[in-house]
Amino acid sequence: MKSIIRKNTYQAIYRLLNRVSPLPTDCGQLCSSACCNCGGDGCSEESLDFDMGIYLLPGEEKLFTRKEDWLKWNIEYAEDYEFPASWSGKVYFVRCKTPPRCPREMRPLQCRFFPLAPYLTENGELRLILSTAELPYQCPLIAEKIPLQNDFVKATYTVWKHLIRDPLIRDLVEMDSKVIRNNKKCTEIV
Repeated sequence: MKSIIRKNTYQAIYRLLNRVSPLPTDCGQLCSSACCNCGGDGCSEESLDFDMGIYLLPGEEKLFTRKEDWLKWNIEYAEDYEFPASWSGKVYFVRCKTPPRCPREMRPLQCRFFPLAPYLTENGELRLILSTAELPYQCPLIAEKIPLQNDFVKATYTVWKHLIRDPLIRDLVEMDSKVIRNNKKCTEIV
C-alpha cells in the first residue's frame, strides 16, 4: 500500500499542527490524559490495552524509526480488518507506552486531530465533526461540548483538505462517513 503523500509533506503537516491545540491549555489536564495513559490510571507495558492505540495514516510511518521508546508498534494487514477495499498490505497500529510520555511534536496525526474527525457529505464536501469513535473513556471536550480554538479547527480542516487528495485516505474517510451517515449521529464543527 503506497501513499502519494511524501515524507516532507507529512513533516510540514506535523509542523503546522505543532502550533495549534484544541484548547489554550493542555486538554489532557481535564481528563488526566486519558487517551495517552490507558484511561488515566497508567498501566504497565504488559497490560497495555491495544484498544487505546491508533492506526497511522498511509505513509505516516515514514516519520518514525519504529524504535521509539515511547511507542509500542504492531504491524497488521489491512485485509484482516475493516479498511477500505483499496487498502492492502501493512498498516501500522501504535500505542503509547507510559512512561515515557510521547514527545508532543511527534504525536501521530490522529492524536493531533482529536476530538475532530473528517466527514464527507453525500455530495463529497469535507466537514469536520466531533469524533464519533467509541472510546473506553469519556473525553470532556466532546461530553461537555467545550468550544475548540478556532486556529486548531482551521489548521485541522486545512490538513484534511490536503490529506484526502490521497486516494487511500479519501477512501478511508468516505468509508467512515458512510457509517456516520447511517448512524445519523454527529456534531458538525466546520
